[in-house]
Amino acid sequence: MSEKTILIVIDGCAAAYISKDYTPHLYKMGKAGFYSTVKAAMPSVTNVNHASILSGKFPDEHGVLGNYYYDRQTGKEGCIETSQAMKTESVIDVYRRRGKRTALLTVKGKVLDVFGRQADIGINLQRPEAAVWERLQLEAPPQVASLETYEWIFKACYQVLTIEDPDFIYCTTNDYMMHHYAPDSKEAHAVMQCIDRWIGKLYEVDPGREIYITADHGMNPKSRCIDLQKKLAAAGYKTFCLLPLKDRYIENHPHQEGGAAYVYVWEEAHIPAVLEYMKQCDYIDAAYDAATAAGAYHLPVHGIGDILAFCSEDAVFAELDGEASEMYIHSRTHGSLYERDIPLIAVNARRNAAYYTYTADIVRAILEDG
Repeated sequence: MSEKTILIVIDGCAAAYISKDYTPHLYKMGKAGFYSTVKAAMPSVTNVNHASILSGKFPDEHGVLGNYYYDRQTGKEGCIETSQAMKTESVIDVYRRRGKRTALLTVKGKVLDVFGRQADIGINLQRPEAAVWERLQLEAPPQVASLETYEWIFKACYQVLTIEDPDFIYCTTNDYMMHHYAPDSKEAHAVMQCIDRWIGKLYEVDPGREIYITADHGMNPKSRCIDLQKKLAAAGYKTFCLLPLKDRYIENHPHQEGGAAYVYVWEEAHIPAVLEYMKQCDYIDAAYDAATAAGAYHLPVHGIGDILAFCSEDAVFAELDGEASEMYIHSRTHGSLYERDIPLIAVNARRNAAYYTYTADIVRAILEDG
């Protein structure tokens, strides 16, 4: 087995996108190694899971709790887009200390900004450096909100592998296609065939290389949009509802709609009543006080509000304009417990399939072996 590793994260890739007809190379690799189902970290959003995958740890250790933050003491809020959010080392940091070369390739610029500053090779489709993609013989990159990003990022990965051949490659897409097209659509079939073709080429370069293919979260259709902060205000409770999915990519979720919410209750004495109210809502599957949520989902007690809530299967929390607290939409998104189960395909893995329960276990095993 090669001592080098490729870790591919297909953003938003629910298992339904993988099929024998449209991803035959992935199936071939699954037979050569294994194809199983693992769990994402919660909430099932991008930043939380890149942090978990790259560090081999859960949010209670790495400290990344969403795509967006809120500071209760100062009232500051904003997108998480700097490396200061990570409280522990990633495999890229560890490999740099050990003198190994790494590469991180991403469509979403924030992934490189937050997690890839120590990478020897950093490729960011959203903010490309002409000298880098010219050296790798790549064309100018497409727009982030397009289906063409998949071809470009995987070609870049192939070029990095064949020209630079670093010890560790982390390559991740965006989830533009998954947000807009169901697994049975012609657009999804075309994109998955593209991804499959390039991953097959990567495998052919070195069949003995350690390769993992997974997702950061799944994706599901949603129809019921709930502005939880407005609902709670109407019930007489003043709160701040942080949606951990919230980010700058509003083309994917124009109402910042996602399946989880951190609820900050202004009056501490109201927390039990707010929790009880939320447990009675038909659009909420589960609501926990902070201590219970921390124990159930490997989260820190501080930083997740007073209550963590997950939506029912067809519902999402959102930020709605005007006075409306609820509306019906056609959306595909994530963040809830229903987007937690995701595929893992591996060849030449460090452990057998039974070892891998969470995506974090991939890097955990790599770092355990030194």
